[in-house]
Amino acid sequence: MGTKRQFRIWRGDENGGDLQDYTIEVNEGEVVLDVIHRLQATDAPDLACRWNCKAGKCGSCSMEINGKPRLGCMTRMSTFEENETVTVTPLRTFPVIRDLVTDVSFNYEKARETPAFAPPEDQAPGDYRMKQVDVERSQEFRKCIECFLCQTVCHVIRDHEENKQAFSGPRYFIRAAELDMHPLDTRTDRKEYAQAEQGLGFCNITKCCTEVCPEHIKITDNGIIPMKERVVDRKYDPLVWLGSKIFRRGQNEQVKAGAQPQVGVHHGLHSHAGGSHDPGAEAQAQRGLNWNREVPHPTAPAVDENGRLPLSELTFDRPAAPSPFGDDVTFPLPAEHLNYAHPEQDEKKKH
Repeated sequence: MGTKRQFRIWRGDENGGDLQDYTIEVNEGEVVLDVIHRLQATDAPDLACRWNCKAGKCGSCSMEINGKPRLGCMTRMSTFEENETVTVTPLRTFPVIRDLVTDVSFNYEKARETPAFAPPEDQAPGDYRMKQVDVERSQEFRKCIECFLCQTVCHVIRDHEENKQAFSGPRYFIRAAELDMHPLDTRTDRKEYAQAEQGLGFCNITKCCTEVCPEHIKITDNGIIPMKERVVDRKYDPLVWLGSKIFRRGQNEQVKAGAQPQVGVHHGLHSHAGGSHDPGAEAQAQRGLNWNREVPHPTAPAVDENGRLPLSELTFDRPAAPSPFGDDVTFPLPAEHLNYAHPEQDEKKKH
């Protein structure tokens, strides 16, 4: 026979609601979702609760239990004291539909805005080859079950509704990091997009998202912080700043020769349309569309095997994306006018 336990469960809809008290039988080894199902079968058949796999892999049964975002199917009743009242409420960050069910469509909208994986055009899918260390580096982020617990606990959008349009949240920061670390992804503007469009600069790395992740993904340490470091390297690294000063010397000569440099021309918008700088493409890029555009390619990987910014970054045609901390420093010379000696170019000629 089970024991009687006290529960307080939020009941209501978008128009309002309150916490209602229930006394429910709890058996050994059960989880909170089991208790919710028993309550639906007995005293509250109209209680709305979203769930699917009951194995901690679908992320559907996200709820807040005693004030902490958790999965109902992974929260054992044995973790609470027998005389403790367990309070169950819906995710606070998202609009309530009914009872414990919330509208998480915000996350899917942000997912559609994120540029998809762009494989190399000169390789067939069966010919992809990657080193195991590169696979493991981004594989951690693919464990995400999209429970959106990290999204609901992030105070940037939890406590500030006005930030939602400009802030994608930790789930999509690790998506950007995963693609940026992918050795076969050909897009070169992941960092710029994360800063200018996903609101990476708003994150102050409190690690609350890491604490609630049921898959134990180190969201902050392995995803967000490396992305922020790479953005800062591109914008504030003294070597990049020095390179911008050096390359700016050629601007006057270029103008005298009748050439009009295209780099840094944004037409009033952030330059996310690549090298074309077409106003229509710019406007589409602002809405997360037109990702088959021309994108300037760097001459070398953004970081070396030690994760540090190499000197070859000085040859990229733009140091970083627009930042909330100030105006960007842009290179005046187009990428095709920059001279760069690849360390392996002589070896390639021999073959």
